[in-house]
Amino acid sequence: MTQEVKMAAAAAMAADEAERARGRRAALSFAAIAVVLGLPLWWRTTETYRAALPYGDIEGLGQLPFQLAVPVAVVFAPGSVPGDLPRPLPFRDVQEMEISVNLRPSITSRYETVYRRTASQEEAALDVATARGHLVGLSDRVRGPRNLLSPASGYEITFSLLNPDPKSHAVDWDIEDAVNRYVQPVLDKLSLVANFSVDSQILYYAVLGVTPRFDKESSSFLLSAHSLPHVINPVEARLGSSAASLYPVLNFLLYVPERSHSPLYIQDKDGAPVSTNAFHSPRWGGIMVYNVEAPASPQVSLPLHVDVDMVRVMEVFLAQLRLLFGLSREELPPEFLLESPGNEGLADWELDRLLWAHTVENIATVSTTLTSLAQLLDKIGNIVIKDDVASEVYQAVASAQSAMAELAAGHLHLAFQASKEAVTSSERAFFDPSLLHLLYFPDDQKFAIYIPLFLPMAVPILLSLAKIVREARQREKEPTKMD
Repeated sequence: MTQEVKMAAAAAMAADEAERARGRRAALSFAAIAVVLGLPLWWRTTETYRAALPYGDIEGLGQLPFQLAVPVAVVFAPGSVPGDLPRPLPFRDVQEMEISVNLRPSITSRYETVYRRTASQEEAALDVATARGHLVGLSDRVRGPRNLLSPASGYEITFSLLNPDPKSHAVDWDIEDAVNRYVQPVLDKLSLVANFSVDSQILYYAVLGVTPRFDKESSSFLLSAHSLPHVINPVEARLGSSAASLYPVLNFLLYVPERSHSPLYIQDKDGAPVSTNAFHSPRWGGIMVYNVEAPASPQVSLPLHVDVDMVRVMEVFLAQLRLLFGLSREELPPEFLLESPGNEGLADWELDRLLWAHTVENIATVSTTLTSLAQLLDKIGNIVIKDDVASEVYQAVASAQSAMAELAAGHLHLAFQASKEAVTSSERAFFDPSLLHLLYFPDDQKFAIYIPLFLPMAVPILLSLAKIVREARQREKEPTKMD
């Protein structure tokens, strides 16, 4: 081989090596750009935004000390102060005890009892001749509403007159005046708990849907206790108020039996007649059967005009309303004097107990809601947590903590308002549309979306890198063969 041929071969080999070097540099450049610039840029632009949440505070809501401050005043009339009192009047005694409720394992109740003598105005109000001291204070039990277990921000109260036989009875009821005189004072006092709206209606040809049983002995028709649950569904279809209301509806129905089923009486489980001739259903309302006296003469022209005794009716409906809110009468020893609700139909201590129950339940609801939300977001990591959602969560936690602090300080109204704000914020966060997991792709679907995009670009780069590695290994072996 001549010198020129060798030089040409060497030049070709050098050019080929230079070409391979440029290919290696190009492949490495593409790989470096993809790894250093492309992947971070893709990761950043497709990253799920998740605002920070107070997970520790949410977990701590169920562990914070729960304390209720209960102010109690023991007032002694003149001449009734016991001689064995531990100290002269007036004095204050503070005791703490643990009480049991359904919502939490234990709640500490802090009783702040003030012992004092009667003031001049109190002496005029009490019987001076009473030889005993009377306890006037607040109930020592916190019990949730036994019928409305989940408190709402508002309720719609509907009074309905059911006249299934308008050909026989022309019923007239002054519901507007009765509501203003008897119901509105109660609702005004309950306005701290919720908002109320009241309406009324008259339904003709609306029957109960259950055929009463005729009793020959009493010549009357009877509705037994086991048939009462079947009364509500047929009637509720005619009411129509629940479908158009944003709030829970409390129904109070006055039913005037048709002439062919009069008189109609309700029996309890023992078969005894119910004195009010009425019954109530938890979370729904109540029904009262209003019997019309039969005309003295069969020749009386029909329809018979009926004026409803609204005092008797409202006594029943107000009692049912109290039961729906868990405001039953306490049975106390005869030597105890209990504050009368007066025209408002609701005593201050009853309202306080209701606020206690709602506050405790609101805080428990907030704790449950936020805990569920935190577990959901922890389980599904690709859900976006927007700033406004995080803000609602922070607000709910702060309001719940504030409510517990106000309860411990004895500021009942402030505690209740804070608990309502906590419930509102927690529900806004939990039900935010952006948290619907159906809006986001699962991880396996994400791979199915991105693989067709990245695979055509990644295959040449990976093959080039593999080729570079093979060539590097061959170059390492060539000096060994030459030796």
